[in-house]
Amino acid sequence: MPEPTIFELSSPGRTGVTFPTSDVPESPLPVDFLRSDLPLPEMSEVDVVRHFTRLSKLNYSIDQGIYPLGSCTMKYNPRVNEMVARFSGFTQTHPLQPLETVQGNLYLMYLLQEWLKEIGGFAGVTLQPAAGAQGELTGILIMRAYHVDRGDTRRTRILIPDSAHGTNPASSAMSGYEVINIPTDPRGNIDLNFLQSVCDDRVAGIMITNPNTLGLFDQNIIPVIQAVHRVGGLVYGDGANLNALLGIARPGDLGIDIMHFNLHKTFATPHGGGGPGSGPVGVAASLVDFLPGPIVSMVEEGDEDIPPFFGFVQPAKSIGRVKSFFGHFGMMVRAFTYIAMHGPEGLRKVAENAVLNANYLLARLRNTYHVPYDRICMHEFVLEGRWKEVPEIIALDISKRLMDYGIHPPTNYFPLIVHDALMIEPTETESKDSLDYFVDAMEKIAFEARTHPEWLKEAPHQTPVRRVDEVKAAKELVLCCQPIDRE
Repeated sequence: MPEPTIFELSSPGRTGVTFPTSDVPESPLPVDFLRSDLPLPEMSEVDVVRHFTRLSKLNYSIDQGIYPLGSCTMKYNPRVNEMVARFSGFTQTHPLQPLETVQGNLYLMYLLQEWLKEIGGFAGVTLQPAAGAQGELTGILIMRAYHVDRGDTRRTRILIPDSAHGTNPASSAMSGYEVINIPTDPRGNIDLNFLQSVCDDRVAGIMITNPNTLGLFDQNIIPVIQAVHRVGGLVYGDGANLNALLGIARPGDLGIDIMHFNLHKTFATPHGGGGPGSGPVGVAASLVDFLPGPIVSMVEEGDEDIPPFFGFVQPAKSIGRVKSFFGHFGMMVRAFTYIAMHGPEGLRKVAENAVLNANYLLARLRNTYHVPYDRICMHEFVLEGRWKEVPEIIALDISKRLMDYGIHPPTNYFPLIVHDALMIEPTETESKDSLDYFVDAMEKIAFEARTHPEWLKEAPHQTPVRRVDEVKAAKELVLCCQPIDRE
C-alpha cells in the first residue's frame, strides 16, 4: 500500500501547532500576499511526527549501510562534526554582526583557508563557493579574468578529457568558452598525442579530474600540464577526487593552477539532497589577486598581550562575489572539525584506506565482472554491468537488484566512455565486513543474471516503490503533496 498523504490523514478540527503570543506589535499584511483560501491539512502534532518519521525510513542513507556511489564520495559523516557545528557560538551569530563580536568564527575560517592551502599546495583560497560545481565556475571565471587582465583575448578554448566530471563542460560553456574534447588512451590516461595536437595560443586552459572518473591516477599528468603551460594556458584541477590524494600528493605541487575542494566529499560534511555543499577554490600565487572576495585575513597580527584581529580583504583584481555573505559557514565548521581531529597523519590514512578498500573490491570482483581499464585503482573503479552470454541484462538491472540486498546502487552509466558503467567507490569508512557483504551481493546477482535473469529485469522486489519511469519522473515533477479530491 502506498504511504497516505498528509491530506488523506487530515481531519477537520485537529491542531498540531499553537502559536505563542506575539512579542512585537501587529501590523497589517500586504493585501497581495493574502489568500481567501489555504487548504492546509489539519492534523495533530503526533500524527505529523509519525507521518514524516515513516517517510524518513523509506530513504536510504549512509547511516543505514554502504553507499558505494562512485565519484560522489558518500562517506560517513562523524557525529562530532555535527555537535561542533551546533555550538551556540556558531549557530547564534550573523554575518552582519560587528567584526569584533565574531572573531572566533573568522579565526575558524582563516585557519580553514590556511589548512586547505597546505593540503592542496596553493597560495590562496576562497571559501565562498556554495558547491563543487560553483567552485568550478568560479575557477574558470578566475582563469578568464587572468587572461583578460594580460590583454590575451585570443584564448577561447577549454580542453576537457572525456574522463572528466560531467559538470566541467557546463562550467566552461557557461563562461563563454568553446569545449574541446580530449579522448582517453587504452590505459585510461589522457591521450597525450591528441592533446598536443590541439595545444595552441587559443587554449585558455584544461580541466583535469585526477584521479579521473575511471578511478585511475593519470600517468601522463606531468606532460599534460607541461604541454598546456607551454602554450600559455592554465590548468584547472577538479578536486572532487581529492579523497585519494590527501597527505600523499598536493595538486599545486604537480603544477595545477586552480582547484576546487568538495568539503562534502573529501572532508565529510553532509552530501546530497541538493545541499548545502561547499566548494572552496585554491589558486597559485599568480592568481591570488583574482579570487572572489572578500576573504578573511589577519588584519592585525597582535602580540603577547593582544590577540590577532581578523577582518575581510578584497583581492586587488577580484572577480567579485559568487555567494551571498561568505559561503556556507556550517559546512566550514564541520570540515574544520574533520581536519583538526585527523591531523596530517590521519588525513593521509584516510586516503590510504580509501585506496585500499577500492582495490580490495576490485580484486574480489574482477573475475566476475569485466574491468575495462584493469589497473591498480585509486579510491574508486569502474566495472561493466553486462555479460556477452546474457545480453538482455544491463547495468540498470544490476543496480535495481542491489536494492533488494539493502545496498544503494553505485553510479550508473558514468563515465560515458564505458558501456553500462558501474562506478564504485567504497570510501575509507567501510569495514571489511561491509565490503565483503557488497561483494557477496554482487556475485549473487551475477549468478542470478545467468540463472534467473527475470529476477533482475523485474527488480527491485523489496522496496516500497518498484521501478519507475525515470524519464517521466524527471519531466513531470511532483514536488509537493496535493489535496485529495474526495468527491
